[in-house]
Amino acid sequence: MSQGNTSILLLQDASISARNYIDLTINQVDQGLNYSIGRASYVKPVQIWDKKTGKLTDFTTHFSFAIKPAEGITEEHGDGLAFFLTDNSNSTISSSTAGGGIGLYNSSATNCSNSIIAVEFDTWKNDWDPVGNHIGIDINSIVSAKTVTWNTSSKDKASVWITYNSSTQLLSVFLTYDSHTVFNGVSPNLSYTIDLRKYLTEWVFVGFSASTGNASELHKLYSWDFCSSLETGKTGKTGKTWVVILVSCVAAIFAGLGFGWFLKRRKKKQEIVADDDDDDVELHAAMDDEFEMESGPRRFTYAELALATNNFDEKGKLGEGGFGGVYRGFLTDLNLEVAVKRISEGSKQGIKEYVSEVKIIGRLRHKNLVQLVGWCHQRGQLLLVYEFMPNGSLDSYLYKNRSSMLWELRYKIAHDLAYALLYLHEEWEQCVLHRDIKSSNVILDSNFNAKLGDFGLARLVEHGKESQTTVLAGTMGYMAPECLFTGKASKESDVYSFGIVALEIACGRRSIEMNTDPAMIRLVEWVWELYGRGKLVEAADPSLGKDFNEKQLERLLAVGLWCAHPDCNVRPSIRQAIYVLNFEASLPILPCQMPVPSYFSTSSFRMSSVLNNITSSHDTTHTQSSCKSFPTDSSKLITMFPPLSSASASFLLN
Repeated sequence: MSQGNTSILLLQDASISARNYIDLTINQVDQGLNYSIGRASYVKPVQIWDKKTGKLTDFTTHFSFAIKPAEGITEEHGDGLAFFLTDNSNSTISSSTAGGGIGLYNSSATNCSNSIIAVEFDTWKNDWDPVGNHIGIDINSIVSAKTVTWNTSSKDKASVWITYNSSTQLLSVFLTYDSHTVFNGVSPNLSYTIDLRKYLTEWVFVGFSASTGNASELHKLYSWDFCSSLETGKTGKTGKTWVVILVSCVAAIFAGLGFGWFLKRRKKKQEIVADDDDDDVELHAAMDDEFEMESGPRRFTYAELALATNNFDEKGKLGEGGFGGVYRGFLTDLNLEVAVKRISEGSKQGIKEYVSEVKIIGRLRHKNLVQLVGWCHQRGQLLLVYEFMPNGSLDSYLYKNRSSMLWELRYKIAHDLAYALLYLHEEWEQCVLHRDIKSSNVILDSNFNAKLGDFGLARLVEHGKESQTTVLAGTMGYMAPECLFTGKASKESDVYSFGIVALEIACGRRSIEMNTDPAMIRLVEWVWELYGRGKLVEAADPSLGKDFNEKQLERLLAVGLWCAHPDCNVRPSIRQAIYVLNFEASLPILPCQMPVPSYFSTSSFRMSSVLNNITSSHDTTHTQSSCKSFPTDSSKLITMFPPLSSASASFLLN
């Protein structure tokens, strides 16, 4: 393997199956399934903390796997599989780690010489284990620091998210099955507070390990993504390090267009936010004058807003956002109903959102933007006051009250949102990049006029110039694929998000639906497949029945696909999209198959197909992948991730 390539390192018994997933242990009965050990890890180290600053990274990894008995084997099976972080790059595995050691720890000892943090999925009770199958968090020891019972009776494919919050130092594990509840980032199966700096070096290797002992079983890894952010790179230059690893295969329903599945929240904020290049924001008295000079909204006192909301009574709570709750209130002196957003000042990102809202939306005036009435920062609270929108958010109507959302209203809402974006991108004195357009941020007034809200992630850019902010921000399912690799928002990435919302409006389906047929998980892929078969009308929300204008439906869906094109250079401007929606331009001509996204970078990325670039301790035959490879010395074109149906896997490291 050349130094420039990126790939997965397979050790001991790990191999690529004929069906393009990874077998971590031996899967052939005639080869002997007992006492098998295998690992699959990313070949390059990942930085999890910085020694100079002491700063830890946040990371999220998502993978899908199955532990099954081998065909024809009916006796008890064991031992298990683990996700690990270690500072040990050894390419050999001790045979003493078989069985209960899960390929990581010496099963005869309660500690190990290497630094290893692992999350184990244990299917065999050893002397040190609790009763029954369990999930455990291991810290330099085979004896778990904390465990929780794990029901594996279904033998289904499991989907797991492991997250680490650098602020709370909380390591959390979420597990679900394809046919069960989707990950929402809120209620982990298991969590444990740990300062990774005490146990691991700055740079670690990440991957998976599995083993069998007296009993046997098969350990199948179907998909994997890993995302980590830290401001210091190994070269010593200041900047962001984003690591994205994705394994996909025919059966891997979780891969798709380079997003990975590192969702932090689903219903509430569902945002990925890292510190951007702005200086830390501090609130002080001088900011009051700045706010008043730059914005029309007025300053409120905490007492005024506490009175208006009945002391932030939970009965008047309208919803919960990523940085706090929203409460219904009434301002007596203005005779005005309002919605008061309460943000904790303890959150650095919350402060940035607060300042961004006041300084940006406070200056904007458009009928399709939520009006900011005022602001307050007192008593350790950050409070934003908006006009009250009695009909709530668009997503609540699309997914909870679908029968009341008539087609004429849906088409009008799509128009309203498009005109809001046109104002932001082209008609105000500066270009405003919203960066978080989604159905839950589209709010409906008493007459069901749609207004775009939540400008906490918005940034101002001079017309004709690019954004310099390199923070990754937005919501999975709505975020353009190129944003994951550059961190830079653009008008094109906002248009992508608009396209996804347009598809949601027409189809009555979320951008990502986990509890459905694998071919229908990602809305844009499903609609594109129908488009390719000439059956676009079949994407219409079933609750509409036949009560819709077929020509309008065709236009809204075609515009949605055009805007959500994987290649940002092919997407229309929002003005061009409006022309099509208004029947002032012809329908766009799109490829019958959803294109593989491509992206030009000034960085020396290396793109390679994992199945064509696996490094094995046994020099096993590599399975050919359908994903093309481009040498970085002659081209900066990076082909990212194919649609779900593609039997390929790619790895990128920036």
